[in-house]
Amino acid sequence: MKIVTTAKRVPDTTDVKTDPKTGVLIRTGIPTIVNPDDLNALEAALQLRDEVGGDSTVETVTMGRDVTIIKVHELLGMGADHSVLLSDRCFGGADTLVCSRTLAAGIEKIGDYDLVITGHQAIDGDTAQVGPEIARRLGIPCVTCVIDIKLKDEKTIEVVRELDDGTETIEAPLPCLLTVNSKINTPRYMTINNIVESYNSEDELLSVWNHEEIGLDPTECGLKASPTQVVRTYSPAPKGAGEMLEGTVPQMAASLVGKLAEKHLIK
Repeated sequence: MKIVTTAKRVPDTTDVKTDPKTGVLIRTGIPTIVNPDDLNALEAALQLRDEVGGDSTVETVTMGRDVTIIKVHELLGMGADHSVLLSDRCFGGADTLVCSRTLAAGIEKIGDYDLVITGHQAIDGDTAQVGPEIARRLGIPCVTCVIDIKLKDEKTIEVVRELDDGTETIEAPLPCLLTVNSKINTPRYMTINNIVESYNSEDELLSVWNHEEIGLDPTECGLKASPTQVVRTYSPAPKGAGEMLEGTVPQMAASLVGKLAEKHLIK
């Protein structure tokens, strides 16, 4: 069984700052991490691989600059069998639509996959759009918000997905795409042996592909091809301090009515 997962390098949200003049997110000098939901996706894939056994493999696909290789080694350190980094100057600035196009092209180049698992959403965008968009481009079924996965047979998978008011159990044909979040598992730690192996065998365990190698035209990639663009990111203006009323219930009620009338909110 071949399982493909996706991963994204994102700013550590414990140290995010914005430019006070432009409101744009400052990425320079900000530490980065692997998107948390993507680690859950990888863990789900690793558990399924270990359960199925045989010649089952887990591959990861990541977009980013050369510096992202460091994060790719973390995925290999967790136990991924092979990783692909999609790295090309023309990939920069892609929105969710174009990002899914690029990732789907990378997955298609890997080929012969039985299952694709992605994180539910990225902490730097929270759109939850890329996973379903990849599935649409690959032409395979998609199940979102999955919190449990069971392989029924070679052609069918059974999953439990989380809903606002409960859960839903679904059977889906393979290949398909699942999106998962932190409720599905706790990602394992990297091992020293896996980390060392990932660097010693980098040429075998890590592939770096550009737009030509995944069959995309530069005009289909990155910022210029993206129909949506973030103009400005900003924090809402802080609201004024609240006012606490004192006294008995009738006194506080009368005071509240008087203050609302003063502001012409009631008559």
